[in-house]
Amino acid sequence: MSTAVVIEAPGEHRLASHKPRLPEAGEALVRVHAVGICGSDREVYQGNRPEGYVRYPLTPGHEWSGTVEAVGTWVPTTLVGRKVVGEGFRNCQVCDRCHAGETTLCTAGYEETGFTQPGAMAATLTLPARLLHVLPDEADLTAAALLEPAACIAAAALKANARPGERVAVVGTGTLGMFAVQFLKAGSPAELLVVGTRPDRAKLSQDFGASRFLTRDEELPDGFDVVIETAGSASAARTAASLLRRGGRLVLTGIPAPGAEGLDPTDLVVRQLEVHTVFGAPPDAWAHTVRAFGAGLLDPLPLVTHELPLAEFPQAIDLVGSGDPKVGKVLLRP
Repeated sequence: MSTAVVIEAPGEHRLASHKPRLPEAGEALVRVHAVGICGSDREVYQGNRPEGYVRYPLTPGHEWSGTVEAVGTWVPTTLVGRKVVGEGFRNCQVCDRCHAGETTLCTAGYEETGFTQPGAMAATLTLPARLLHVLPDEADLTAAALLEPAACIAAAALKANARPGERVAVVGTGTLGMFAVQFLKAGSPAELLVVGTRPDRAKLSQDFGASRFLTRDEELPDGFDVVIETAGSASAARTAASLLRRGGRLVLTGIPAPGAEGLDPTDLVVRQLEVHTVFGAPPDAWAHTVRAFGAGLLDPLPLVTHELPLAEFPQAIDLVGSGDPKVGKVLLRP
């Protein structure tokens, strides 16, 4: 009997028997290969995700990869057998923001796989087929399970619009930060600085293409054209802004705790900084990510440090929150 993780309420979970839900019109049934855990999954389990952004009881899992097993009517049967990843936001496709391609700003309200809709911590996942992105036949599905966070950073990279020869920087050295390094490196920068709090990430940053690594307590340079912040703290946002030249471009992807003091609006105006933010990934960012992955420009596997069976969900959650520098990306295998 296949199983699924079900979080009944904050701090309460169980392993439940799982029966695949046959796809209805416009849907696809995916056999899950691997599912990643991030800080937001830990928030769901602990109960501190913002109101309206989770619905219990819930099968979590928004970072996943798998293979299409069946499709409903109105879906091409050629999808069956293909390796895929999928967008999380269950957008309405009819509001003005969806028509503009900004599906993460859908005005119909927030719905997302693994938060308000059943996620991938189960043997199978049934979802709208329009959310799927097909991978090359030779794709490594373990590596592909990390393409959801990569897509969020692709959205940041697209907004940053870094041009060849510009000086670029990344603040933060977690999964998102390491993907930001890879996306920016692909754009042929003149310099690629990584700033973090963990010196142990220096080598990995440089392996991914960074030209220099500094910790935040060192003297930091300025004059950068583009900075992507991924650390998720107000202090990291301020550090990121301090690196920029006048008129530089800043993209914030981290979400600090509520009430955190942010950037100085006077500084933003006087230096004419261009500030963008990212929450999730729209379709163009997903398409960009899948192309980059297929072209060999993204290498997610070095970020994976643990692979556990679905039954060890609580241990996986503990690993993610342990603060152990040896813990990178944790995957569950249904």
